[in-house]
Amino acid sequence: MPNIKPISDLRNYSEVLHDVAVGAPVFLTKNGRGRFAILDIRDYEKTQATLKLLSELEKGRVSGETEGWLSPEEVRAHFRAREKES
Repeated sequence: MPNIKPISDLRNYSEVLHDVAVGAPVFLTKNGRGRFAILDIRDYEKTQATLKLLSELEKGRVSGETEGWLSPEEVRAHFRAREKES
């Protein structure tokens, strides 16, 4: 269940921060509407890594559509050749 608090609870910010945990952000509301989220740094870093991965996957998709896709055999041959170089 989400942990939702009014932004006025930040007057006692140490108590609000105490409620923040990995996988359990605290959502702050202003005038009854969601406004801010406080999350653990590990969750933030995981989110940033996920966004970067999705961005790289999108670049790959666009590249495949514009320059053509490689067959599974071509990919295997590429990595076998690189392995022999090492």
